[in-house]
Amino acid sequence: MTKVSPELEEEVHLEAMLSVSADVSFASDHFPKYKIGPDNQIMEEPKPDPDAPSLKEVVAQETAQLTQQHKRLSVRDLANKFDKNMATAAKLSNKAKLREATSLEGHVLLKRVRDALESLRGRMAGRNKEDVEKAISMVEALAVKLTQNEGELIQEKFEVKKLAGFLKQASEDAKRLVNQERSFACAEIESARAVVQRFGEALEEEEKLAQNSRKQDVEKLIEEVQEARRRRLMHQPSKVMDMEYELQALRIRIREKSIFSIKLQKELAISKRVEENRYCLYKLEGAQILGSCLRIQPRSDDAPNLSKCLIQWYRVSAEGTQTDVVSGACKSTYAPEPLDVGKCLRADITSDGRTISLTTAYPIGPAAGLSSYVESLLRKSNADFNVVVSQMNGQDNPSHSVHVLHVGKTRMKLSRGWMTKSRESYTSSMQLCGVRGSCNNDAATTTKSLLWQVKKGLSFVLKFESERERNAAIMLARKHAFNSNVVLAGPDDRV
Repeated sequence: MTKVSPELEEEVHLEAMLSVSADVSFASDHFPKYKIGPDNQIMEEPKPDPDAPSLKEVVAQETAQLTQQHKRLSVRDLANKFDKNMATAAKLSNKAKLREATSLEGHVLLKRVRDALESLRGRMAGRNKEDVEKAISMVEALAVKLTQNEGELIQEKFEVKKLAGFLKQASEDAKRLVNQERSFACAEIESARAVVQRFGEALEEEEKLAQNSRKQDVEKLIEEVQEARRRRLMHQPSKVMDMEYELQALRIRIREKSIFSIKLQKELAISKRVEENRYCLYKLEGAQILGSCLRIQPRSDDAPNLSKCLIQWYRVSAEGTQTDVVSGACKSTYAPEPLDVGKCLRADITSDGRTISLTTAYPIGPAAGLSSYVESLLRKSNADFNVVVSQMNGQDNPSHSVHVLHVGKTRMKLSRGWMTKSRESYTSSMQLCGVRGSCNNDAATTTKSLLWQVKKGLSFVLKFESERERNAAIMLARKHAFNSNVVLAGPDDRV
């Protein structure tokens, strides 16, 4: 290969080269850039704009602008700018790759042209041969220049990669700063929100205190005004005070009249019942208090025999608005129990399709001293009563031995000496009430007896030593059962 000196004349006479080849053109002082097109055709690339800045200048300009704006850009804008520069760097890297491919194609074209010129030089002679040799020298000079451009391109590529790495690191730092600033901002916002909430609560509390203070001041002012008016009226009697005194006197008289009216209504109801019972064929005998025994007696010999009549006892409220059947009370005698206190008792006698009703003149009253006796028993842990078992499961008991009925806070027990006949806790299946009907036609025995159904299939009729103990045992057991959330009453009783 012929060496080309730097002082090689670059001017080529176009008229001398016209006869060399139709495929070679030397229109300029340097070899044009080509690229291989379809079907291995050689195509000339468009000429670049000479006024456009080079890749290095563009990168330097962007770096300078970024440095100038770094101080006045916010963290978020800086991150966006770094992302944009990263995209620009990637684009420049792609352009460098394209230029590298173009340089490779240029080497291929130069080799083809040189091979063509070498083949022509062997066939030429004289001046044409010299022109061909000059052309070969120009091709070799262009190859050297292309190699230099490749070196510069490699240097620019290295600088672009270095700048891209710097921009990537700067972008990551900016994103980290953005996240830190965001976390700091969120913390400040939460702190400010908490402060605002505390201020709001303090303001609400202050408003409440102010309202309460104003309300107290108003109430105090109203009291002072009323006190001033009262003093003024006391020192200066007027018609208003006279009217107030008259109204007060009228209220007292109306209250007295209403009390007297209620008393008259009760006496009228009692007298009406007495009048009705006076002309009745039967009458009720016995004190109308707890511990006594009520008995139905005929007034004349014309009255039907009670043994042939149907009898049913009822509990009637003092106002007469509610009537409850006393289940099992179908005898001519009935001993009131604690559940009957405060209520009237009515007996319906039915004979030959005709019903006669007898009602107590006033509600059943409590026994004297019974409540205090029960209260004293409640203060003890348990209470024991001496009883005699009259019946067991509806059958008469021939033995009249004394048993002990133990009424405790959680259970009841019937025993004789060391032997326990029955022991049961308070349950919904347990029943306890006074005997409803006569026991062996003995009124005294009826008032002292009670029915205790321990559970289904086991019941006792127990006779106490006195009416007081019988009623006290019933009240005591019902109070203990109520404390255990159990309602203890007789059959079908509504409590």
